[in-house]
Amino acid sequence: RGVIQTTGVCNFGKLNYFLGKRAADDGRDSRYPNIDFCKDPGIICSSKQHKELKWIAGMFYWIESLQTYNERGWNYMDELHKFVDGGMSDHSFINAVSGVVNRLCHDPPCASGPVDGAEERADNFKKVLTMLT
Repeated sequence: RGVIQTTGVCNFGKLNYFLGKRAADDGRDSRYPNIDFCKDPGIICSSKQHKELKWIAGMFYWIESLQTYNERGWNYMDELHKFVDGGMSDHSFINAVSGVVNRLCHDPPCASGPVDGAEERADNFKKVLTMLT
C-alpha cells in the first residue's frame, strides 16, 4: 500500500506508533490521531480526507528502514554519498537499494528470493535521474 508498498505488521505498527492512533492514545503528538493503521491498513490508499497518506507511508518507510540500513559492511548513507560523488552512474547502488526495499538485503539474490522487477526498477530509476539532472 502506498508509493512504496507498505506491508507487514511491523511497518503498520510503526506508522501507528509514530503517526497514528497509538501515538495519540499514548499522549504523544500525532499527525493522524484518529487513524489506526493496524486496524485499517488500507486507509493508506483509500482515505479521501488524507490523500497524502500513500506518500507519507512511503517516506516513513524510506527514512525508517532504508536510510538507517547498515548491514554486513553496506551502509545506505555512505553508499549514497559514493554514488553521488561518483557521478550517479554506478548502477550497483540502485540494485542494492532495490534489494533492501524488496528483499531486505543489499546484495541480491537474497535468501528470500530474487528482487521483484529488478530490471524495471533500474530503468525507472534511470528515467527519474535523467529527468532530474
